[in-house]
Amino acid sequence: MGIEGMAAKRYFAGFAKLLKEERGFRFEGRNRRPPTDPVNATLSFLYAMLAREVTVAALACGLDPYLGFLHQPRYGRPALALDLAEEFRPLLADSTALSLFNTGELKPDDFVCRAGAVALKPPGKKAIIAAWERRLLSEVTHPIFGYTISYRRVVMVQARLLGRVLLGELPAYPAFKTR
Repeated sequence: MGIEGMAAKRYFAGFAKLLKEERGFRFEGRNRRPPTDPVNATLSFLYAMLAREVTVAALACGLDPYLGFLHQPRYGRPALALDLAEEFRPLLADSTALSLFNTGELKPDDFVCRAGAVALKPPGKKAIIAAWERRLLSEVTHPIFGYTISYRRVVMVQARLLGRVLLGELPAYPAFKTR
């Protein structure tokens, strides 16, 4: 987990460089509970929606989303869903956040700051949900099967592939890669 922490620190340092400066949003690293800037508030909201999407996929495939491998099982924490979500964070949540900020869909007045914490106002949430749905409906060619499907369907396919690994039908989990 120490290696993962260092990798995340480097990843988010690079993430900050992808934000257009002229839009007025700064990002100095990941923080949460509560997020202290608009970028972290947006990422937290998107990560929660991603966790929900993967939880639904796991349940639909007969998997228990609360029994994970990497994330520690705790009451109310969908550890397996969080495990599966890791491969989709950059492709779905992070790319959606970058798009929202860099295109100006999110503006500073879409956020409220109170007591050092930043939260989304209803118009900001609405913009994020719309962008999230657009991203989930966008299509990509699955690298294993070769057919074009939406990212929402890719999440389901990956959950099914994990189920096949757990049943011993596949020797290893084939992670989803776009390139």
